[in-house]
Amino acid sequence: MPESLARPVVRREAAATSYEEYVTLRWPTLYRTAYLMTGDHADAEDLVQSALVKVYGAWDKVSRADSADAYVRRVLVNTFLSSRRPVRFGRERIVAAVPDRPTATQGPEDRLSLWPHIAALPPKQRAVIVLRYYEDLSEQQIADALGCSPGSVKSNASLAIRSLRSRMEGERP
Repeated sequence: MPESLARPVVRREAAATSYEEYVTLRWPTLYRTAYLMTGDHADAEDLVQSALVKVYGAWDKVSRADSADAYVRRVLVNTFLSSRRPVRFGRERIVAAVPDRPTATQGPEDRLSLWPHIAALPPKQRAVIVLRYYEDLSEQQIADALGCSPGSVKSNASLAIRSLRSRMEGERP
């Protein structure tokens, strides 16, 4: 096949040539990651906007990086970890109707009971859980995003899971 007819392989993140295009393409993913780390819509928007302001100042460097997504993800995570806001979470769970009696079956809505426990984790452990189990990143990718070793990622994941199991055990009737 002639080279002129060959279909170029375009990475998803490489499609953006300008800062504005990148933000337009990647906002949903960045927002999702931020929301999973913060647990609050307004805080997630603030976090993404703060990270993107930092990225804007270094866009020439970011656009030349091997992976703009990895670079921006690291800025997002570092911004989250360095924030001085107190952790806000409540033990209340919002539901459409109050149940008359407890149910024995577990459904997708029962996963919501895990979020207050995730929100109570220290920021680094929370970031590891979000990046690993919700963003499906490898230990090495998480280590790169957090600026630590893969062993530190494993250690934080282990501590977080142990803490979550302990808290969930305490909730069982």
